[in-house]
Amino acid sequence: MDVQLKRGILDVCVLAAIKSEPSYGYKIIKDMQPYIEMSESTLYTILKRLESAEMLTVQSAEHGGRLRKYYHITGAGLKRIEDFKLEWREIMSIYQFVIKEDRKDD
Repeated sequence: MDVQLKRGILDVCVLAAIKSEPSYGYKIIKDMQPYIEMSESTLYTILKRLESAEMLTVQSAEHGGRLRKYYHITGAGLKRIEDFKLEWREIMSIYQFVIKEDRKDD
């Protein structure tokens, strides 16, 4: 898969993981596990990129005597998810065009 495409998809997956409620790193990875495997180093790189793009904000809170960073989606993050849904429809349409000959062979 194209690296840029995959990067964009992973960004949206992380945003989707925090869409309904703020979350923290370990929980984000755990919530995504049934669908996609992601290392902690990849996740934290994505989280920093999304924070820089103002698609999420970070708030630290104490949990069990330690500080934990909670990630909250912003309006820009929600818009990115909606944009992705529209883009994905276009990608699926292109995919259908590409495989149309394969379906004729079946």
